[in-house]
Amino acid sequence: MTDNERDDGLRPDPDALLALAEKDRRGKLTVFLGAAPGVGKTYAMLTRAGRLKAEGVDVVVGLVETHGRGETAALVEGLEVLPRALVEHRGRTLEEFDLDGALARRPKIVLVDELAHSNTEGSRHPKRYQDIEELIAAGIDVWTALNIQHLESLSDVVAQITGVTVRERVPDVVLKKADEVLLVDLPPTELIDRLKDGKVYLPESASRAVDRFFRLGNLTALRELALRRTADRVDEQVVDYLKQNAIEGPWASGERLLVCIGPDDLSEKVLRVASRLASGLNAPWIVVSIERADRESETTARLQRMEALFRLAEQLGAETRRIVGTDFVEEILKLARREHATQIVIGARGNRGWRKFLLPSLPDALSRRAAGLGVYFVTPEKKEKPPAPARLALPGIASYRQSALIAAALTGATALVGKLVFVFAELPNISLLFLLAVLGSAVLGGYVSAFISAVLSALAYNFLFIDPLHTFTITAPHEVFALVVFLSVAIIAGGFASRIKEQAEVARVRATALQSLYEFSRKLSTADKADDAIWLAVSHLQASLKRNIVLLMPDKTDLKVSAVWPPDTELDVTDFTAARWTRDKQEVAGAGTGTLPNSRFEFRPLMGPHGLVGVCGIQVSEEQLGPNAERALSAILDQTAIALDRARLSEESVRQAARLEGERYREALLSSISNDLRTPLSTIMSAAASLRQAGDEMEARGRDDLLLSIEEEGGRMSLFVSNLLDMTRIEAGTLKPRREGIDVSDVIHAAVERARKYFPGTTIETGIAPDLPMIEGDAVLLGQVLFNLLDNAVKFGGEEPVNVYARRDGQDVLISVTDLGKGVAPAEIDRIFEKFYRRGKPDGRSPGTGLGLSIARGFVEAMGGKVHAESPAVKKRGTRVVIRFPAGETARPGKAK
Repeated sequence: MTDNERDDGLRPDPDALLALAEKDRRGKLTVFLGAAPGVGKTYAMLTRAGRLKAEGVDVVVGLVETHGRGETAALVEGLEVLPRALVEHRGRTLEEFDLDGALARRPKIVLVDELAHSNTEGSRHPKRYQDIEELIAAGIDVWTALNIQHLESLSDVVAQITGVTVRERVPDVVLKKADEVLLVDLPPTELIDRLKDGKVYLPESASRAVDRFFRLGNLTALRELALRRTADRVDEQVVDYLKQNAIEGPWASGERLLVCIGPDDLSEKVLRVASRLASGLNAPWIVVSIERADRESETTARLQRMEALFRLAEQLGAETRRIVGTDFVEEILKLARREHATQIVIGARGNRGWRKFLLPSLPDALSRRAAGLGVYFVTPEKKEKPPAPARLALPGIASYRQSALIAAALTGATALVGKLVFVFAELPNISLLFLLAVLGSAVLGGYVSAFISAVLSALAYNFLFIDPLHTFTITAPHEVFALVVFLSVAIIAGGFASRIKEQAEVARVRATALQSLYEFSRKLSTADKADDAIWLAVSHLQASLKRNIVLLMPDKTDLKVSAVWPPDTELDVTDFTAARWTRDKQEVAGAGTGTLPNSRFEFRPLMGPHGLVGVCGIQVSEEQLGPNAERALSAILDQTAIALDRARLSEESVRQAARLEGERYREALLSSISNDLRTPLSTIMSAAASLRQAGDEMEARGRDDLLLSIEEEGGRMSLFVSNLLDMTRIEAGTLKPRREGIDVSDVIHAAVERARKYFPGTTIETGIAPDLPMIEGDAVLLGQVLFNLLDNAVKFGGEEPVNVYARRDGQDVLISVTDLGKGVAPAEIDRIFEKFYRRGKPDGRSPGTGLGLSIARGFVEAMGGKVHAESPAVKKRGTRVVIRFPAGETARPGKAK
């Protein structure tokens, strides 16, 4: 037995041990938590770091914000401070935490202040806590500071208390995963005094802070939140320790309630009382119900009642559990020990009549065996009538007749066989044959058949085999005793055999239902669209329940029918009214309920994690749903609701991504317009002003230079506007190129001549293979493509020549434009065709809009071609853009094929 294994057979929780082992492989996160700015989180963090530094621990400051506080800044002296990273953002240079520098330095402990900080756009991670997670994953211990109002789960509470909406938030899981949480506390009055003395903010900001945020009531409420959250964190650590060391509860480090309910009327009161207890104790609570494992004792009404109670418990904030077992007390205590509950809440009515002497009630039995646990009894009101005792479900007349026939047939056959055996040999234990009849009756007909068979077997055995024969008289006392024993054994054995048959049938039905649910879940997991999930749910429900199914989805202010099966199913006015009631009240309505029972359908709400996602209608028939069908229906509806909610969130995510892309597009477009129009306009306006002011006094050469500048910048503006219009045509899908034969050689020469006029200082070389076939496309668009590629090559090729080649490659014509610049990094080779993407540093001219290559790709693909980039192109440098078009059927005019 290992050190972690107890003598009583208890073992540590494997998940807790795995989590502990994972923490040992990672760095440690220490959070200095405070109620508000100015309580001294950074001061405490630096003070502790200074002490460790004096002890020789490798502690560095990655980033600390002193906010102008001299006493805090003094603590930084003597500690190694990592340089900050300089980030350009909207024309300003900002200082951010240098994550790569900290990873390269790799200290034992690094201090990174302001856990909730949002990084500058373009950083590796959008939030600072993600930088810290990377440091921890690298094995570096991190100390950081956090104010309680920045926790995600408390943002709405803080906004309600203070009237200030906190925009920088940290997920609660970050604090939950922290290895150590240190509360830095300061009384609110003392904090306000520090603020007035200018020790929190600068004097000009302090007065505004006191009036808006730093009020006594706000600070007191925030302090309570910080204290409670820290206590909860400590409580979680205690529970982890208990699980890691196989220590069973209760350990009253914090209150935890276990609430037991059943389908009786008292359970609703139990839930509400437990909710008030949990709220008053600030304790988590679990609601549990126990179902017998060896028999099917639930009815449809009881199942519906339990579902309603569980929904109520979840609305009240409880965690719900369903347990299958035979010993209710043992199962409750086992769960209480496993969850470290300190109190058990249960309804107590007590047994009536003879039951209270022979059968102790569940609360009584629980109170006797719950050593170390508090048991809280919830009793009914005096005016409440006790529930009627449960009646044993008896079979009907038809079942009795069938059971009697089975018993009589088997007993008669056994008596005949026994008589034949008795003729040849007088065996003393021939009564054992009749036990076979009893067991066979139990297996085929159940307990009633077994009981009838036991009585008939006793009579037949007495009549045929006990002296005097052929009478029901018994003369020997030992024969009387033997017959009584035989009858008792027969009844007991028949009961066991019947119970085994019932259990096998229950297991078979549950296995069938479980397999059906598994198939549905497997299919549902592959449905990524709401329509697929809807039709899958409707078809599966109809096949399982053999009833008409309809599923309605919210449509603005009304409901619309999304799917029905069979397809000819229709809803009338009463049905729609019941469905709307279910949507509005989120309660079951329609047939079989107290709300609009004249409807042909029973409507049930589909509740997802974010509220109602739909309404399902099940047509009611004379045959009610069985308990297993009721369970399957509830499970399918729950899974469907989750799938629909997941599909809705996925669609919203796609729309949000498209919206963000549109906003990015607009921002980039406005930025391009502002930058790329301003430069040529300024040049044109300056040249025009010089011409107007100097007039005829300017020399002819100077005047020509200014006019040339106006012409060049005007052409550049024209090209810029043309690119914008071309991209608009591509995005709108209105680009329809002509399909005609193109002489590639002529288009290349025209594009090169145009480029030489724009870039007179650049050498552009061409190489066109002879007998190059024609291609089908639009000569104007192809010319624009080549010009854009040449423009891009000149920008990034420096003073080196640019080469344009065209040749035939099998059934395709290849056109390539190659520059001899620095080339493109492999990670960026596919991104150069994206809109507004600008790579590297150009040759000193305006960098352009980043649309040239994107437009080229759009034009090429519109004409049925393909384009890609290669880098390096020549001797480990340069970039080559290759265009591929299918070759036409004819060669160039005047050329041989």
